[in-house]
Amino acid sequence: MRALGVDVLVANELLEDRAEIFKQNFPDCEMISGDIRLKKNLIIETAQDCLSGRNLDVLFATPPCQGMSKNGRGKLLSGIRAGLKPELDERNQLIVHAVEIAKALKPKLILFENVPEMENTIIEVNDGQYKNILDYLREELSPSYVGSAAVVEFADYGVPQRRQRLITVFSRTPKVSRAVRGGEESWLSPQTHSKTPTLLQKKWVAVEDVIGHLPPLDARDETSAKSHIEHHRVPLLDEEKYFWVSNTPLGKGAFDNQCVNPACRYDSNPVHGSTVCEQGINSSNKTTPVRCISCGNLLPRPWVRNGDNYKIMSGFTSAYKRMRGDLPASALTRNLSYACSDQKLHPTQNRVLSLYEAFIIHTISDYEYVWKRADRKKVSDKSIREIIGESIPPKGLEHAASLVIKLLKEDAISENYQKAA
Repeated sequence: MRALGVDVLVANELLEDRAEIFKQNFPDCEMISGDIRLKKNLIIETAQDCLSGRNLDVLFATPPCQGMSKNGRGKLLSGIRAGLKPELDERNQLIVHAVEIAKALKPKLILFENVPEMENTIIEVNDGQYKNILDYLREELSPSYVGSAAVVEFADYGVPQRRQRLITVFSRTPKVSRAVRGGEESWLSPQTHSKTPTLLQKKWVAVEDVIGHLPPLDARDETSAKSHIEHHRVPLLDEEKYFWVSNTPLGKGAFDNQCVNPACRYDSNPVHGSTVCEQGINSSNKTTPVRCISCGNLLPRPWVRNGDNYKIMSGFTSAYKRMRGDLPASALTRNLSYACSDQKLHPTQNRVLSLYEAFIIHTISDYEYVWKRADRKKVSDKSIREIIGESIPPKGLEHAASLVIKLLKEDAISENYQKAA
C-alpha cells in the first residue's frame, strides 16, 4: 500500500511481537494492539481523529485464514470429530467486525485478502442465520458499495512463489465502481507473468533466478550452515535426516528415494502414496518399504526406529521434498525452516531455505523493511517465519491492486475538481 502511494494511518494487530515489528516499519502509524473484537471502537475513534474530517480512502482487512484454508479446515474437521471444537471456526467471524468498522468509517475502497476457500466459507451472522461470507459482505455493504472477488496467483505478477489468494474489493466511487461491475478483468491489473509466456507476459520468475547467486550453504555442520549475510543461515540436519535429504533428487520427495547401496542401486522399489478411508480422511500408506526389496539395505526414506526395527514415517507425501529451481517456489509457510514441511528443500543444496532467501522469494526484500521491534527487543526466527507464512507477497498485492488504486486516485482528482468548480 505504501508503495502505491497510500499512507497507513491506523493498524490493528493481535500479537504483540508483530505489532512491535509493524511499529518499527511504520512509525507514523497508530498501531492498536489487541483483539479487534475488544478494540473495534478504539480503531474507529483513532481513525476518525487521524482523518480530521477527511474521508478514508482505503480499508484493508486480512482476517485469519486457519478456519478457511485447506490445512486449517482439516484441523477443524479433526477437532469436530473429536468433540473438541465448534462446528464453525470462530476466527471466521472476525470479518464481521471489519465490516462494522467499514460501515462506521465509510472508506472509498475496501480490500479483503484471504485464501481462495473464503469463497465457500459459511459464517453465523448476528440473527443466528448462516450465510456464505461473500454473500454476507454484499448484503451488508450494499447499496452503497459494489463488490467483486478474484482468485489471484501471485506468480502471475512476478513473484517467485506460487501463492493463491482471494482478493475482494468493494467501492463506492464512480470509476472504481464501474470497473468492479465489469468483473475481475476490469478492476484487477493485467497479469505481467505466466507459466507459458506470451508477447505481453513474461515467464514466471523461478527460484534459481532470484537465489541462485547466493553463497551456498549445507546443513551438515555449523561452518557450512551459515554465511556472512545476515539471516542467510540454516538449521542443521541430524545424520539420519541428512541421509534422506542428500539423496533426494530435484523435484522429488525423500519418501520415494531408491537404493543407494553401490552394489545394488535397485530403482524400482514401490514409491510412497496415500489412501482416502471411508470417513474421507487422507492418510499416508503404512506399507511403503523402508528397505530395498532387492538387497535389504535401508533406503534413504524418512523412517522411525524402534531398536533394530524400522518403518516408514507417517506424514504427508510432500514432506522432505525438494523444490524445483526452474519454477516459482511453492507457498512459503510458517514451517519454511523445517525439512519435514511441504516442499521446503533447496533445489540443489542439502538444506532448507534460509530466512534471507525467504525474504527474496516472498518479495519483502523489494521494499524498505527491517526485522526489528520498536521496543528494541530481539526478533526471533520463529516470529519471522510466522509473519512470512501468514502474510502475502507484497509485490504481488502491489501489482494486482495497482489498477484499482489508480482509479481511486482518478476519482479523488475528479471529486476535488468538482468541489473547486
